[in-house]
Amino acid sequence: MKTAIVYASKHGCTDKCAHTLANELNNNAALINLDRSTDVNLDEFDTIILGGSIHAGAMNRKIKKFTDKYLELLTTKKTALFICCMEEGEKAQEQFQNAFPESLREQAIAHGYFGGEFNFDKMNFFEKAIIKKIAKTDRNVSRIKDNNIKEFARQISV
Repeated sequence: MKTAIVYASKHGCTDKCAHTLANELNNNAALINLDRSTDVNLDEFDTIILGGSIHAGAMNRKIKKFTDKYLELLTTKKTALFICCMEEGEKAQEQFQNAFPESLREQAIAHGYFGGEFNFDKMNFFEKAIIKKIAKTDRNVSRIKDNNIKEFARQISV
């Protein structure tokens, strides 16, 4: 059984989480970063894991476009979905609901909330200003939830 982790990462958090997930799956997954490759052949994979980051309440547009383009094929595969965001609880659940189509959410074998990061080194001026105002911080912050990634990997592996 072949697994692909398909993701896009604006500031690097989702990239870190995708690699951590691949390690949890004993590197038994192909990492497909949509920031580097947009032409993807999903036919060779039985399981597709989709993940992306939430910015200003919306899913990374590359994941959104990928999901729209391959939705019909994805509904024929074993899928799992995750988001990286700084929100928790109901707000994170709401962002997850908005990130993926209902048909994918309903069939997914696992849903993941991997936490998030503010990486000021990779943000532009406007992003920094927004984060400073909304989150009231001007420093790098990491809230990646390694235990959530491990549990997600366990759910996929059963």
